[in-house]
Amino acid sequence: MLPRHVQTVSNLLERVIQVHVAQLRGINTCFCLCHSTVSTCNELPRKLEKSERKPLVTSFNELKREARLKRKERQKVHEIILQPPENGLLVEHLVPIAREVYAARCELLSSVSKLVNYNAIYTCSLCGEVHVGHPPHKIKTCNVRGSPSSKEHSWVKGGVEHVLPLVESFHLYDRIGRAVSHNEMLEVDRIPAIVELCIQAGFDIPEYPTRRRSFPVYCVSGRIIDFEKRFPKEISLGEDIDACRFWCKKKRLDEDTNSMAMQFDDVQAIAVQGMKAWEKMLTGASKLMEKYAVQTCGYCPEVQVGPKGHRVRNCQAFKHQMRDGQHAWQEATINDLAPPVYVYHIRDQQPRKPLVNELKRYYGMLPAVVELFAQAGAPVEKSYACMMREDVVIPEMDEEKWVV
Repeated sequence: MLPRHVQTVSNLLERVIQVHVAQLRGINTCFCLCHSTVSTCNELPRKLEKSERKPLVTSFNELKREARLKRKERQKVHEIILQPPENGLLVEHLVPIAREVYAARCELLSSVSKLVNYNAIYTCSLCGEVHVGHPPHKIKTCNVRGSPSSKEHSWVKGGVEHVLPLVESFHLYDRIGRAVSHNEMLEVDRIPAIVELCIQAGFDIPEYPTRRRSFPVYCVSGRIIDFEKRFPKEISLGEDIDACRFWCKKKRLDEDTNSMAMQFDDVQAIAVQGMKAWEKMLTGASKLMEKYAVQTCGYCPEVQVGPKGHRVRNCQAFKHQMRDGQHAWQEATINDLAPPVYVYHIRDQQPRKPLVNELKRYYGMLPAVVELFAQAGAPVEKSYACMMREDVVIPEMDEEKWVV
């Protein structure tokens, strides 16, 4: 391996000399150094500090400009024409996508719950880091309060909730109505945020009724005017609401998941199906979020599906005392709705040995659910090629000091 690296260094020096000569001659040359052992993954998001705010989807200047325009429009006494879904009506061409996203989520949960029994999942009891595969890695990255001085992880067995973390949102009967207040936090159901997004986009679930308007609402001078009766006579309140609470719903969901998972015996087939469901869920949810607004707190993982955030004062993030516990709402992304848990990638050709701390800069990373499907035999999408770093040659321990 040493002669190959020596040759690579000579090639790099020759390239630097060529570019320097070209710049002296006045030629614009795009200089790019590419080497397998020093390639970086640009798609892997940077871990934010506790005092840092999430990056904004829309810049502050654009938000200020939109606020000024809305303020001027409210000063004029005239009707502001609203388009679906701002006027309370559904976007018809997104209703089938909402059904596909809900079906893909159910299929994804079924696949993950089946593969958890075939592949080991570990989580650190101190910092919460996740590792997929046996044995767990020995990379010293546990740097939280209470962790040992060696920064080694304390591994325990994990489950589906560590691969697919649950992000909940308040279920809104009327998405155009007022926000959930602090006193109503225990009276309003909290359901998975993706399920709430599908419900607001047109997917009907009897356990969680929602209001479907036949006529749009109107906006006059910034005030929403609804000429439709709040509870029409043809809708019977409580008819579709299940009297049994969340424990019965959870039992029904587990029964449906197990019946769907038991139809497959091939682990690779389950992994391929789960990978397709993961991509379909993310793609469909991204399309829904282009029309249906989703809000997230800039400092904590709280998410609220709807045009505005709730008013529950339960934020415990950076400087929450200055906000009286209220959340700093901003536009959410698909990573806020379905947060990926990044784990170290284990290659197929790599022997089943734990990843060591000395070679951590050569290892790639993948979302935990993708890594679970990849280890079960599912092909990985090309969009994850940069994260996987398959082009990086992992040296041996005795060769690491010779790597440039």
